[in-house]
Amino acid sequence: MAWLKLTAASGQHPVFGDPGPFARASLAHPDVALLADLLPQDGDTYTPDLLTPQPGTDVHRRDLLDEQIAQIEAAAQDDLETQVFTYTQTHWSRPLRAATRRIAESGRMQRRLANGLARFWRDALSDGWPELRSIIDQDIARRATAIATHGVGRALGALHPDIDWAGDAVTLATSWDDEIDVTGRDLVLAPSVLSRPDVVIQVDTPGQFVLYYPAQRIGAGRGRRSGSIAQVVGNVRAALLADLDTARSNAELATRTGYAPSTVSYHLSALHRARLVTKVRAGRYVMYQRTAHATGLLEEVRS
Repeated sequence: MAWLKLTAASGQHPVFGDPGPFARASLAHPDVALLADLLPQDGDTYTPDLLTPQPGTDVHRRDLLDEQIAQIEAAAQDDLETQVFTYTQTHWSRPLRAATRRIAESGRMQRRLANGLARFWRDALSDGWPELRSIIDQDIARRATAIATHGVGRALGALHPDIDWAGDAVTLATSWDDEIDVTGRDLVLAPSVLSRPDVVIQVDTPGQFVLYYPAQRIGAGRGRRSGSIAQVVGNVRAALLADLDTARSNAELATRTGYAPSTVSYHLSALHRARLVTKVRAGRYVMYQRTAHATGLLEEVRS
């Protein structure tokens, strides 16, 4: 959600830089655009909590993202309407678009939001996901060690300069002034990579108290340019682009790279939507070739 917000706002991440052509091309999908329309803009202070389900507690679970997307699709209509209608009206400086309101009222919004998130993740983040998960896993391990060694209070006070522990309360420096009783709730600490440097608190959903804070060592040991997850480097798309200095068909690329034809087809479609490859029909085949812009990106990364 943080990467989508950055993409929709044409922003730059302080470490990973520009979200890149795949992320921008994904915004053209109507379900991704609907998802982006529910994100805060220009000083708005609220993101519907249903879009960021509380992380699960099973550290061995490999399908956490799939589970959270399923939670979005299964969100109760009453909860959706409360968050999308009531809370946005309270916290946004802009009205909800009439088309977005109609979709919410129709009962189809949950399915479309889940599809939009899955689509955006696949288009813009899937190739860089192992790196992001590694940063998060390492941060969790370090924080767990700090809690075991120094206690919860000291660990809470070390999360971020805007977060402090007062002995009986967590304080957060923010323009939103309020006091919330979270007695009996679990405090979930969720390290974030792509929302850096922001701290986000999620308290509107009953039973949830989630504090998203920037993970440590984001981009450590690597240059800013080479760390951009939006660039086509070290993944399937990089292999395809590197082999498309001359026009080739899907079948030829599958043979040359060793990837399944369906995998090659999917990534070629993404490259074409991002205008990094051209395609021309030649008899029974569709021939693909990288664009001058793609060649420039590859040379830029290599340098």
